[in-house]
Amino acid sequence: MKQNRNYRLSIIVAATVASAVIAGTGCVARVRFYDADHQDYHRWDGREDRAYHRYLTERNQEYRSPSSLNDEDQRNYWRWRHAHEDAGN
Repeated sequence: MKQNRNYRLSIIVAATVASAVIAGTGCVARVRFYDADHQDYHRWDGREDRAYHRYLTERNQEYRSPSSLNDEDQRNYWRWRHAHEDAGN
């Protein structure tokens, strides 16, 4: 009985430590893009992804990963984005 209790306690402690490590290291990927024309950085999060999908829809373009865009396409997107600050809502 005592062994079973120790086992459960060990599992709880391990889960607690793992949660703290994951939360502390920020396991979620943080991606930023630099906008050379406006000389600022943009964090790619859910809001930015929604804006990017809206941008593609307005232009009847199929989805392409933002990181795969060439320099000109990236500049075009950031110009559009600065003109449509509310696009990610």
